[in-house]
Amino acid sequence: MKRIFNTIMVILVVGIMLTLNSGCTDFLTEELRGSFSSETFYQNDKQALQAVNGVYNAIAFSNPDNAIWIFGDVASDDAVKGGNPGDQSEITYIDEFTADANNGIVSDYWSFAYEAIARANNVIANVPAVTMDETLKNRIIGEAKFIRAYSYFNLVNIFGKVPLKLLPQLTFEAIHVPLFEIADIYARIEQDLTDAAAVLPVSYTASDMGRVTKGAALGLLGKVNLYEGKWSAALGYFQQLESLGIYGLLPNFADIFRLASENSRESIFEIQHLTGQNPMTGSALNQWFAPASEGGYYFNAPTQMLVDAFEKSTTGEVDPRLDVSVGRDGQVWLNGEIFNGSLSPTGFLTKKHQQPLSEVPSSLKGDGDLNYIYLRYADVLLMKAEAFNEINQADSAKANLNRVRERARASFNGTLPADLLADITTTDQSQLRIAIQKERRVELAQEFHRYFDLMRWGKAYAESALGPDFNYESKRFLPIPQAEIDANQGIH
Repeated sequence: MKRIFNTIMVILVVGIMLTLNSGCTDFLTEELRGSFSSETFYQNDKQALQAVNGVYNAIAFSNPDNAIWIFGDVASDDAVKGGNPGDQSEITYIDEFTADANNGIVSDYWSFAYEAIARANNVIANVPAVTMDETLKNRIIGEAKFIRAYSYFNLVNIFGKVPLKLLPQLTFEAIHVPLFEIADIYARIEQDLTDAAAVLPVSYTASDMGRVTKGAALGLLGKVNLYEGKWSAALGYFQQLESLGIYGLLPNFADIFRLASENSRESIFEIQHLTGQNPMTGSALNQWFAPASEGGYYFNAPTQMLVDAFEKSTTGEVDPRLDVSVGRDGQVWLNGEIFNGSLSPTGFLTKKHQQPLSEVPSSLKGDGDLNYIYLRYADVLLMKAEAFNEINQADSAKANLNRVRERARASFNGTLPADLLADITTTDQSQLRIAIQKERRVELAQEFHRYFDLMRWGKAYAESALGPDFNYESKRFLPIPQAEIDANQGIH
């Protein structure tokens, strides 16, 4: 997929041409100066591929408005804003659950997500009429439907009810769309993913590596059903994914987050980045999270509560996933030097999503090469464990949970203490649920999932984790941006 960025360096905005009435002045009716209009684009398979490549680009972390890390980590108990106190101060309001409809971070993410949806809608609406190979055509439409589903899944979990826009923005009705019930949004997400799973390939050749696969669609279908509490349905999709026979855990946990392991057998859906392009297609996360000494902003600072969630033996050894995930005093940082806790307001910095200076120097810090893994096999195993536990199949739940813990044990450098990362043996549903929830926290730490887990685990769990300032009923969802309320007549 990184090669795809070399084939399209300009994002094509297609199919958004509105007819202006005759009373407009000349400057409003000036002819389009670009190479294509909605009438002249979508003429062949090359243009169809360019259009869907633009949909992929719309969800990348090259765009600083892709703030899913703020909602997933900073809003949770795993991280605080970090950075200079006055820098990106609107993040603080999200961190403190006081963000209102005028919050710029919230508004920018809304626009970011709906841009991806608009591009996907254009592909879904226009590619069917292109004369081209039918298998390729269906695949392209499936890719667009997956990304539309992924975008709506993020939106519905951040905002709750949102406008469900499914058509190119060409008519009043397509632009001014009312808020849809959460159940209806989930139904559309499931339909898009089902359609995608039916046409997407299991794998790709090297030139297309990183495109959405059948396994990605099945994995996200499982996750969506898990969020809805449809345990058996979720298990069915996860089992279909596993029957493809191509996914597994990497032997060493640390390898997952290295450049050399991109698009590995553990990765199910990975957002691609490539440094050194014009316009930029690299990851800005490298700069958002790095210390100031490396040209970074040191945001998304892990909390002591997260660090304390990792197991420690009675003799002081720690779960090896901690020092892969978090920079802390006395431990080796990415570049080989010893980490200094004074670089962060909490004493910690996230290590995931960052690269050593040997790969991306300070001068290019905001143009990282590292992909973002949204869904990986360990996550699937933990979701399977959760679903099995909720239908009272404790042995199957334990088997999946312990596979993740076994990999963590295998990543330990040295003699493993007997009391560190031992297999979970309880069959009590409540105790097993707690063990699975804790395992998700440490295995997926700083991967932007924690807040969404807290919310789906319910009021008591969320309020206990987030403290007295958080009220589940009133604070779970962020407010719809005022700009959308002002512009969209459908939600008045």
